[in-house]
Amino acid sequence: MVLLVLAIGCLAAAAYFIGELATLPARERATSVRRAATYGRFRTRVGAPRESLRERALVPLSHSLANMVLKLNPRTNAESVGIKLQAAGLGQKISPTGFLAAKGLFSLAGFALCLLLIGSVGRTGLLFGMVVVLVGFFGPDYMVSIYARRRREQIRAALPDALDLLAVSVEAGLGLDGAISKLTEHMEGPLADEFGLTLSEMRIGESRAEALKRLGERADTPEVSSFTRAIIQADQLGTSLGRILRVQAADTRLRRQAAAEERAMKAPIKMLFPTVLFIFPAMFLVILGPAILNIDEIF
Repeated sequence: MVLLVLAIGCLAAAAYFIGELATLPARERATSVRRAATYGRFRTRVGAPRESLRERALVPLSHSLANMVLKLNPRTNAESVGIKLQAAGLGQKISPTGFLAAKGLFSLAGFALCLLLIGSVGRTGLLFGMVVVLVGFFGPDYMVSIYARRRREQIRAALPDALDLLAVSVEAGLGLDGAISKLTEHMEGPLADEFGLTLSEMRIGESRAEALKRLGERADTPEVSSFTRAIIQADQLGTSLGRILRVQAADTRLRRQAAAEERAMKAPIKMLFPTVLFIFPAMFLVILGPAILNIDEIF
């Protein structure tokens, strides 16, 4: 029996070595072709520092989590996520890949919590874990939408004053670039940041029309889109920028007043729900409580 096992082992080793020798030329040709195809793509430096833990582990992990989230939601892509982050004012703080990786990490953490709670709590733990998974997956998008909505309101509120400053600067003899530069010096906030980014794009060689179109896409408000279209049309037709800016400033101020009146009209309706839920029950308890307690005495 031992001799049979040794014979089978020797036969297997002989077959392995024969196969290696037979395929050696083909494997060498394949290696040479692969090296030639990737020649010059990677560059090594003598004495270069080793990559940090973040570059070796965290960056590939974040890309893997981001790809997982994109596969779970095919309608989403990194470009659309970047536009949403830019609209929320978070484009300089977090990258689209990092945002998607955070969503994947929160979802995996919720799934792990769900698995841990199934054995101890049962169906309640399963339901709680599913809620945590949904919150981890959709919660970041909801927070980004809240930041974007708040930022749009700030841009709408600051736009009439910014247009007045642009009109005064243009009528004083400055060009549109100089007027935007003055605006970024004297104003602060999301609108000033967007105008500063637009000015930087024009200074690095981007055409004024393209830079203004990007401004309208980032701000994502009807007032800014109307302003950018009017400026682009004024450049194409050669009309006066000062008059266009005055008209746009008056129009945006009227829109801001109309929006404030609309909020004022909605306020009583919004106040009705907390009044019914919290104030009326306490009022009824104070008014009808003594009468209810004296019912026995009456009868």
